[in-house]
Amino acid sequence: MTIDYEWRGAFDNAALDALHAEGFGASTPEADWEGRVRRHSLGWVCARDGDALVGFVNVAWDGGGHAFVLDTVVAGGHRRSGIGAELVAEAARQARAAGCAWLHVDFEDDLRAFYVDACGFEPTAAGLIAL
Repeated sequence: MTIDYEWRGAFDNAALDALHAEGFGASTPEADWEGRVRRHSLGWVCARDGDALVGFVNVAWDGGGHAFVLDTVVAGGHRRSGIGAELVAEAARQARAAGCAWLHVDFEDDLRAFYVDACGFEPTAAGLIAL
């Protein structure tokens, strides 16, 4: 299996919606994923196995020194093979190249080993308000 990674790669809204639904349990088939990331993100990383979109991460930012990892997702049959960590690593490389000084991520406790151990994030205190 050879996985190709592409910063700001083209993708089909339906393919990303299917991947997102598989990873997060919710489908939004009317979502314009491409329009959304083009308007609001520093970039994104697509992972492909041949023509199939098997991974994705969005990198939002504040327009300055802070970038934020959102929606890291890998297709079920490709999980636990390093794709997620490579998606985040490419996101970090590209955020650094864009002049960002910080890459942030929020995650639930069950993803701590992935983000802290596999991806190298340092644990920090953070706050959250449910809206």
